[in-house]
Amino acid sequence: MGRGKIEIRRIDNTTSRQVTFSKRRSGLMKKAKELSILCDAEIGLIIFSSTDKLYDFASSSMKSIIDRFNKMKEEQQLMNHVSEVKFWQMEAASLRQQLRYLQETHRQLLGEGLSGLTIKDLQNLESQLEMSLQRVCTKKEERFTDEIRELNRTGSLIHQENMELYKKVNLLSEENTKLHRKVYGTDATSEANKSQLENGNSYDLLAINLELSQPQIQNTSATASLTSSQTAVIRPKVVLQIMVLALLCEDRCIRKLHE
Repeated sequence: MGRGKIEIRRIDNTTSRQVTFSKRRSGLMKKAKELSILCDAEIGLIIFSSTDKLYDFASSSMKSIIDRFNKMKEEQQLMNHVSEVKFWQMEAASLRQQLRYLQETHRQLLGEGLSGLTIKDLQNLESQLEMSLQRVCTKKEERFTDEIRELNRTGSLIHQENMELYKKVNLLSEENTKLHRKVYGTDATSEANKSQLENGNSYDLLAINLELSQPQIQNTSATASLTSSQTAVIRPKVVLQIMVLALLCEDRCIRKLHE
């Protein structure tokens, strides 16, 4: 039967690890020697054990192999640097070419530099411009639609605010009516004045209440002969008119406060 597959991991047992190291080190050196003989290869092999022991094999001289390795490594690094520089130079040239092409295309889209174009190129340019114009118009319509939608939304909000303000105005009007009822509820003359004020006839009412009949002037002696009883009759009328005037002024102040 063939050998089973060995799991490649560190061997925990010290004795087994040392035995495996010795066997595989000998086999590795044997294979390196055979490879150098069979293929005429220059081989250098260096091994350090876990106990810091050195094991090496060289097909010629270890020093010459190491010097050759260092030299080849420097040359390889230099070649890599040169290759990298060439790569970036080629990349820059490609980008410059793309930039020139884009600049030329941009001038053609602006209607410049069209002298060297054929009929087919001009037709392709026209088709491209038509497609671009169509995309621009579509985008503009979308923007207009969005703005109209936003304006409609704003109008709806303003309408709602207007309705709320209208309700508040109605409430204030009802409160004003109740206040007027409290103020004028006990005086019939004041109720009549209130109704005339609501109809816009406040100035006419004021003029009527303050209108006094002009006395007929007969002579100086007749005027001086007024008795005290006649004067007592005129005074209550004037007092009543002054009271009505005060109530009207109070009503106007209340209206201004509510406004």
